[in-house]
Amino acid sequence: MTKTAFVFPGQGAQAVGMGHDAFQTFEESRKIFEQADEALGFSLSDIIFNGPDDSLKQTANTQPALLTVSVALLEALKDRGLTPDYVAGHSLGEYSALVASGVLSFADAVRTVRSRGEFMEQAVPSGNGAMAAVLGAEREALAQLCKAVTAEVGAVELANVNCPGQIVVSGTAAGVQGVVERGKEAGAKRVIPLEVSGPFHSSLMKPAAERLAGVLEGVSFHDAAIPVIANVTAEPVSAASSIRELLVEQVYSPVLWEDTIRKLIDLGVTTFVEIGSGNVLAGLIKKVDRSVTIIPVNSVETLQAVVTPAG
Repeated sequence: MTKTAFVFPGQGAQAVGMGHDAFQTFEESRKIFEQADEALGFSLSDIIFNGPDDSLKQTANTQPALLTVSVALLEALKDRGLTPDYVAGHSLGEYSALVASGVLSFADAVRTVRSRGEFMEQAVPSGNGAMAAVLGAEREALAQLCKAVTAEVGAVELANVNCPGQIVVSGTAAGVQGVVERGKEAGAKRVIPLEVSGPFHSSLMKPAAERLAGVLEGVSFHDAAIPVIANVTAEPVSAASSIRELLVEQVYSPVLWEDTIRKLIDLGVTTFVEIGSGNVLAGLIKKVDRSVTIIPVNSVETLQAVVTPAG
């Protein structure tokens, strides 16, 4: 029997105006935006719908904004009877997956990711950290290059293993620059520095992880009703205590997205529904396996197409 996974995007997928059509169309979506504003004590929905872009791009706003849009669309899907066999999310998107699986309430999740974003922004002084996308390199060769550069000029590590031929590295500004300059040694065709506010998913984020651990201690976790594939392990996890620990590790560990998709395919998943802004994950999933079906749900139109398929 074919299985379905709901997957949720992370930072980078944001766009001013995202989710506005769902807010206007579905009562259950509108309630999620209202809940976000109430939980945070300010109008996040105003930043999402109206910007400015600079405000939306601030990590402490981006993270709750993307979560809110994903869950608003998710609620509309759920109300129409769609449920997955598994869930997963890319970095921040893991929190959307945890709401979908019943591990976290939406209000707790949106407050937590607001704090997570603040901690990640504050962990490393501006300009001291960096990230870059490495295209065309093999994972093992790139890992070896990162080790060599770390020993010589400064820490740099694998941060997002997205799909074959696309890996993001993260670390000190000097370490990332070292990979930019020496990428060809690992077989890279191109190395593209990224516009980010910090060296996410590297060991430099451990101060943020420690602060997040304190916040998570005060949050109520439930065992997952739907298995979640964790970023850190690329394995299904359902126990509340394990999920809490993995969320702390996730801040300074690589996001094993390619491994996550391969695990879901091994588990029998043939249909991936990407829920949230944009369609970044669809492109990554296709590079892992072209044979799977990927359905974007990023607007009222795409959502209605899923619920009432043509013909």
